[in-house]
Amino acid sequence: MVAKWIEVLTGSLEEKKQYKQSVARMDALPEPYRATAKAYQRYFMYYGGVVDGATLITMWGDFADLWERAAADGTPVRAVVGDDPVEFGETFVQAYSGRQWIDKERARLTQAVDDAERGS
Repeated sequence: MVAKWIEVLTGSLEEKKQYKQSVARMDALPEPYRATAKAYQRYFMYYGGVVDGATLITMWGDFADLWERAAADGTPVRAVVGDDPVEFGETFVQAYSGRQWIDKERARLTQAVDDAERGS
């Protein structure tokens, strides 16, 4: 019962657990994969804007898988991210559709223009 109240206030405890597991997997990577994965983790928090928990959990799990596979295969970091690390990161995040924080503002802007047009 208490867990349900906590989840109402803070979100899914299971999703938080899965997120922490993905982060721990990235923390366990050998260098330079760990440093690269951590840099992207920070960038995704700023760029991604995804607010749907299930989508985020899937994205983080897939991202940890990617770097674990690269480390296991000995694939160079640049072979994974290419010449433009920013483009790689943004393309990766865009592959995970879900609700984003900006969606609410997009809807609000569209409504404001519609309201203004009807008011004229």
